[in-house]
Amino acid sequence: MREKIKEATTIVVKMGTTSITHSNGTLDLKKLDSLARVLTDLENSGKKIVLVSSGAIGAGMNRMGMKERPKTLKDKQAAASVGQGLLMKIYHKFFDEYHQNVGQILLTKDVFKHSIKRNNAINTFNALIERGIIPIVNENDCIATDEIQEECFGDNDILSAMTADIVGSDLLVILSDVDGLYDDNPSVNKEASLINTVLKIDNNIMKSAGNSGSDLGTGGMITKLGAAKYATNCGIDVVIASGDICSILYDILDGKEVGTFFLSDVKDNLVN
Repeated sequence: MREKIKEATTIVVKMGTTSITHSNGTLDLKKLDSLARVLTDLENSGKKIVLVSSGAIGAGMNRMGMKERPKTLKDKQAAASVGQGLLMKIYHKFFDEYHQNVGQILLTKDVFKHSIKRNNAINTFNALIERGIIPIVNENDCIATDEIQEECFGDNDILSAMTADIVGSDLLVILSDVDGLYDDNPSVNKEASLINTVLKIDNNIMKSAGNSGSDLGTGGMITKLGAAKYATNCGIDVVIASGDICSILYDILDGKEVGTFFLSDVKDNLVN
């Protein structure tokens, strides 16, 4: 069933906050370097890559000397303002090492609802992708507050699915601090088993979701399943897997059984 993944050409990769930061909130430079190398290699192989990256608030926390994730909206926005520039500077540094150009795209929820803004975003994505430039996407946290208030995007999980839709992606890969979807919360139930394949995201699947248990990110398994449901409804296959080792992307694109694979089926999963 995962054989179809091998044919995926346009791929959106979402990296959660916990996948690119240490436990104390500082950026994991080794991980970011590895991510840049792997994504550049995939781009060189003929794939079209889009990266959706969280981590702006986490990066800003370190620069501003914050010891824990800010709780007030204004402090979150301040951390995001400082951190987004720092995050992109570091991404540029590592991608430059592999001679890969990247471009920043900051989105807000209204972009996906407003036809003119949506078309402008699509045109920007197309212009970058056609030139072999990897778009790096995040929500504009300084202006929009949906993600940082945990009301909409959920650590960019839903944002990644919406992005996959407007770029015409074949595959969405969500890398986070979990190995995939379990039949119970693995942090509570040590006997919980990893679900390899989900054919349809129904109420039973949603009930099996638990929290990731991290203080740095805002998206638990519920938001990841919401993103997977959105994407599969749009005809996009989804894999949720651990982001501990970036080279896992090679295994995923080779069709190996890592993480949880969500099969798209537009005929059965119609958007409400």
